[in-house]
Amino acid sequence: MIIAIQLLVLLLITLSTILVVGVPVVLASPGQWEQSKGLIYTGAGLWTGLVIVTSLVNSLVV
Repeated sequence: MIIAIQLLVLLLITLSTILVVGVPVVLASPGQWEQSKGLIYTGAGLWTGLVIVTSLVNSLVV
């Protein structure tokens, strides 16, 4: 179970890093927001889901 939590946290850190770098680049690029809006929202939804899943799995570990 500990390995599952570690993998979830690794995924969360990786996705967070990608979003921290990617979102400002998309917002700073002219005309890119309309093209990448769905991808940004999908990434944010995936990040939120990953936070919830990680917290639920972590609560199962005693």
